Order: sequence, then structure tokens, then C-alpha cells
Amino acid sequence: MNPYVAELIGTAFLILLGDGVVANVLLKKSKGLNGGWIAITFGWAIAVFVGVYITAPFSGGHINPAVSIGLAMAGKFSWTEVFPYIIAQMIGAMIGAFLSWLCYKKHFDEEDKAELILMSFSTAPAIRSYLHNMITEIIGTFVLIFGVLYLAKPEVGLGSLDALPVALLILGIGLSLGGPTGYAINPARDLGPRIVHALVPIRGKGSSDWRYSWVPIVAPLIGAALAAWLYLAIQP
Repeated sequence: MNPYVAELIGTAFLILLGDGVVANVLLKKSKGLNGGWIAITFGWAIAVFVGVYITAPFSGGHINPAVSIGLAMAGKFSWTEVFPYIIAQMIGAMIGAFLSWLCYKKHFDEEDKAELILMSFSTAPAIRSYLHNMITEIIGTFVLIFGVLYLAKPEVGLGSLDALPVALLILGIGLSLGGPTGYAINPARDLGPRIVHALVPIRGKGSSDWRYSWVPIVAPLIGAALAAWLYLAIQP
């Protein structure tokens, strides 16, 4: 499989299953309604597992611009491949969000709380404080990228056998650090679905909250850079 196609498909699976579990837990008349945070964090961990497992043999299983940039900064991935990977990841994220909307369309039609509709696509802070929201996303992404750097193979990324430890890492981040912001820790994961939220027809969906959208883009990139810097600094 072409690595760009692999990144597109893997990110689409990531968002389809990830946004899907949030919609399942939040939206009216869903059989998973009120499933809680544990269901969401496990759902996202499985989403990461599936996305990485499918794509790892072909692209290194990045499915996240912060991963691609962090690996490139640490010398484990070519900088010339970063931009094409990010484009593929963004397209995949939009496809996944669109498919999740199709699956839950009738439930979106029933939902009258705009904030729950938006949360079924992209992230939102529990307490809006751009500084502290940034700090949370930086720390969460730092943990992710620092862990991934110790799993990544030289000049590639992750292998299929690394899908499980990465999924467990995501689970841990969600359970421990996800409460303040919904742990985007992935610019494509937030921006792609937010664009889809703005485009698809949903009655009463409200704003796509573009005022907050820069946080889950900028903060993960900073977290990735810090993780790569520390990784290189402590190498023998």
C-alpha cells in the first residue's frame, strides 16, 4: 500500500471509531448513552490500535501530524515526507468524521444540545482557559511522543507489534490527563472533524468554536517538539 494512502486510511479508521464512541456515549437515543469517560477512553485506545495496526507495515502508523513531526525532529523520519503525511492525515480525519456522522445521523437529528454535537466531532475544554488548555495539551502530547520515540524504528515509525503499547499509552493519557481538554494530542484529530462539523447539515448544531481550534493544533506541535528535544538530549 502507498504510505500516503495508508496514512489516510489509518487516520480515517482512527476518527471513525474515536468520534463514533463519543457520539455513542453523548447523543440522544444512542444505545451507549451515558456510557461515561471510561467507555470513551477505551474506545479511543482501540481506535488508535486499529489505525496503527493497519498502517504500520506501509507508513509507520503515524496517523497524527505531531507524531510525524516528532519523529522527524528526532531523526527517525524524513522531513520531506512530513507535509505529504499531514495532508493524508487531514483528509483521512475528515473522511472518518463524515462516516461517523453518517452512522449517527438520526441521533444528531434528535440531539438538541449544540455542545454535545460539537464534542462528537472535535474537542472542547471543560474549563476554558487558553493558557491552561495549552499546557494540558502540551503535556499530553509530550507523553505520547516521548513514548512513541522509544517504540519507533529508525527512519520509519511504528511496526504492527507496537500498536498495542501505543494504544495503552493513549488509554493512560485519556484516563489521567484527558479531563481538562478531551485530549486531542493530534492536530488532524481535532481540525479535520471540526471542518466536517462546519460543513454537514445538522439542525441546531451551533458554532464550530473556531476561537478554540488553534489550541489543539499548536499545543500538540509544541509537545512533540519538546519530547523530541528531550529524547535527543538524553541519548548516550
